[in-house]
Amino acid sequence: QVQLVESGGGLVQAGDSLRLSCAASGRTLSSYAMGWFRQAPGKEREFVAAITWNGGSIYNGNSVKGRFTISRDNAKNTVYLQMNSLEPEDTAVYFCAGSTMFIATMTLSNYRYWGQGTQVTVSS
Repeated sequence: QVQLVESGGGLVQAGDSLRLSCAASGRTLSSYAMGWFRQAPGKEREFVAAITWNGGSIYNGNSVKGRFTISRDNAKNTVYLQMNSLEPEDTAVYFCAGSTMFIATMTLSNYRYWGQGTQVTVSS
């Protein structure tokens, strides 16, 4: 039922910032935890960050090293990922996902709804 569409990706230089957005349509996602994942070529999809419906609980993946911040605006049915101090190693397709659970989770199998992904490329 839920459709997720990511935007905001692009080509940036190391040290730059980007803010990814994930707009939801169909069923509102306000009741569910949301997460961001990323996948680089030849690598498995990895957890980036997750947030509860009210933003009261946030879990960050080890890979982002505190540089990324997840947030959500339930009134707009939108989830954001603020990415600062980007590094070439951050280059990947970034996916937003809606969990079937209310809690923030890093477990891939707990996410049922996925966006199409947005490409983030960080040059040296």
